[in-house]
Amino acid sequence: MVVLATKLYVDGDAQDRALDSLRSLVGNEITDLDVEYEVGLRHDDFPTVTIDGDDAVVARNVLREEFGEIVPDLEDGETYIGTLTSWDEDGFVLDAGQAVQISTDDLGLGPGTGIQIRDRYGLVQHMPLRFVYHEDGPATLADEEIDRLYEWTRGDGRLNVNSATRAEVRATLNRAGHAQDYVTVERIGLLEQSVICTEGTDPPGLLASVGEYLPAELRCVVP
Repeated sequence: MVVLATKLYVDGDAQDRALDSLRSLVGNEITDLDVEYEVGLRHDDFPTVTIDGDDAVVARNVLREEFGEIVPDLEDGETYIGTLTSWDEDGFVLDAGQAVQISTDDLGLGPGTGIQIRDRYGLVQHMPLRFVYHEDGPATLADEEIDRLYEWTRGDGRLNVNSATRAEVRATLNRAGHAQDYVTVERIGLLEQSVICTEGTDPPGLLASVGEYLPAELRCVVP
């Protein structure tokens, strides 16, 4: 069984749609392998994939590479993924199957409080973030994560969304008349998406236009 490092925290019909989306994503990744699989949900909202078959080991590795994995024990110096749980003046708290605190000094994302840094980079709650675990010291944000977030601020702007699948976000943008205002919707988690704006599109304006249609948290990245 693989516990995927992305959360499924919605209820009712939205949960059913998210599970269907996850089954499709998992199926697309391992469709050519000789396996059978079943998608479930853990008590802490992390999805599980139970895999059987001749290619089960390969399939598990493919899913670990694509989604990251929640493991019971963290090893010194290794990189893991945790979901953004909370933030305050002192930094972030990630959920990696256990609470992982990263102070503002160890985020590597420039000056400011955890709240200000979150606003600057448009981070939505539950977004998966990569970090390095240190047994004898505080966890740090992974270099590849720092590079990714800095790159966000150098583009044409983004609108980040949680509590919705990629298909739901795309459908909402198109229904609201914004099909020409974005390049693509990048999946950053199962229920966390990043709308990459076209040149000349104002991310706060896009947020104001589509916010009423999405029961979600929306945050802008303004270059």
